[in-house]
Amino acid sequence: MSEELLINVTPQEIRVALVDNGVLQEVQIERSSHRGLVGNIYKGVVRRVLPGMQAAFIDIGLERTAFLHAGDIQDEEMDNGDTDLETRADMAHEVRSVATLLHEGQEVVVQVIKDPVGSKGARLSTRITLPGRYLVYMPYVPRLGVSSRIEDPGERERLKGILKAMIPADEDGGYIIRTLAEGTEAEDFASDLDFLGRLWQSVHEQVASARAPQLIHQDLNLALRVMRDVMSDDIQRVRIDSRETFEAARQFCAEVIPEVVERIEHYAGDRPLFDLYNVEDEIERALQSRVTLKSGAYLIIDQTEALTTVDVNTGAFVGRRNQEETILKTNLEAAAAIARQLRLRNIGGMIIIDFIDMEDEEHKRRVHRALEKALQSDHTRCSITQISALGLVEMTRKRTRESLRQILCEPCPYCHGRGFMKTAETICYEILREIVRETRAYPAERFVVLASVKVADKLLDEESTSLAALEEFIGRPIRVQAEQTYTQEQYDIILM
Repeated sequence: MSEELLINVTPQEIRVALVDNGVLQEVQIERSSHRGLVGNIYKGVVRRVLPGMQAAFIDIGLERTAFLHAGDIQDEEMDNGDTDLETRADMAHEVRSVATLLHEGQEVVVQVIKDPVGSKGARLSTRITLPGRYLVYMPYVPRLGVSSRIEDPGERERLKGILKAMIPADEDGGYIIRTLAEGTEAEDFASDLDFLGRLWQSVHEQVASARAPQLIHQDLNLALRVMRDVMSDDIQRVRIDSRETFEAARQFCAEVIPEVVERIEHYAGDRPLFDLYNVEDEIERALQSRVTLKSGAYLIIDQTEALTTVDVNTGAFVGRRNQEETILKTNLEAAAAIARQLRLRNIGGMIIIDFIDMEDEEHKRRVHRALEKALQSDHTRCSITQISALGLVEMTRKRTRESLRQILCEPCPYCHGRGFMKTAETICYEILREIVRETRAYPAERFVVLASVKVADKLLDEESTSLAALEEFIGRPIRVQAEQTYTQEQYDIILM
């Protein structure tokens, strides 16, 4: 494999793309105006306890109260002993009634495990975890676990033995050995233990002095998180188009993962980094419901709040042999494409895949194995069922943050929610990027932007600082003109 991480940084947002042999596999976006909350630690107040739902609503200082299920509450009577499960969500046990664990007005230290999605508030856990490069520290849970993705029993025991010998005898917390730790040695754990110890000491001191509701600890920004969580031996190069972020990434890696420092490069080319790898075009295609495959077959992907459906169609593909062979080849190609699309679009929750009906049981097994294999490269946990008699596969993909479409788009008011369009904020950033692109490609003394009233107002109000900074950067004036007849996604840039 030849993977590359591309990190595009502007004052408004950070975008990270994972490219494998020139093909975009994954994209993550974090905007400065509304950063993700997963990993953040808060001191909150219990506002309501709902025994019938085995849950409580916690005020952590956000617009909506957050949701804490009884199964995500640390229970000291039951959270003891070793575990071989990867995350706190896997630590299933018999849950006591929430009314015996919490009461209204109680202050609790919680961590966000799922971002707010749609009308739902953030989901919380009291099992605090602090991730490092190779280890996850659990200060309140005295467990020692190993990622379930490390399958070799001998390697699992070796890693546990190394870690046990390094943990102080008076340590109250526990650790989970991450997938990236496979093949590592004691010195690799040492830096993580030191880093996580210092981090928890800082968090613990802030918890003692904080007044609820209050943010205690905010996770790293997206650029540094992917360096910590995604970097592996398969990633040959990291290219960052911001000098400041490049320096921050090298400094962070020098302290935590020094072996990857030499793979980090600063990209200073004239052509935008994402354009160089056709990432912008791939993002545009990922917002469409139809995905055309190389053979001429196609997928239809429909996202709803309840679930996502994927329909496989032969389209223009007619094959060279019989119908069964054509169907098999289409389904095999679709299996690989579906795995990539789920990852690229960051689709989570319940997913129903409607493969083309197959009569041959061996063909069904081959398609199922192909889907399983394609999903192995997904960093997000997936679970799939066998192909049913109707040709359907039910699967789940863990959802911790909004999908690509939820980040970039909003329900379209012109079709009463039947479709989607990009937000005014997204269009503003597209316009700013397009002006930079036009500046480098064509000579012009000034620019006139024609856009919808909402986009023009946003450029002149909330994004006026960004616009002024861009004018200074390119050394040319930019005038914004609102057009009443333009739709929200419609704009023109005139070179004068």
